[in-house]
Amino acid sequence: MSSTFESIKKGLEEAVEYSQGKKLSVRVFKPEPVNVKTIRQKTQLTQDEFAAAFGISVATLRHWERGDRKPQGPALVLLNLVSKSPDTILTILNE
Repeated sequence: MSSTFESIKKGLEEAVEYSQGKKLSVRVFKPEPVNVKTIRQKTQLTQDEFAAAFGISVATLRHWERGDRKPQGPALVLLNLVSKSPDTILTILNE
């Protein structure tokens, strides 16, 4: 079988073992919780500008800033990146 298949198979087997609580030497990434309003203020963008730049609705942004909801999944990862390096992320998005 191809090395690609073997790699995918091994990864799936490790994922199943990890989900069953078995000790493995896997790396688990857990994004930090973020303060969305503080991140937006770092970028010096209005709510409308920030929402447009990152492809989210203004309503969702407002819920996050008020704390009614919390960003999850890819949005949380992106916000962590923006928090660490807002200028770099905005430059990349504007290319």
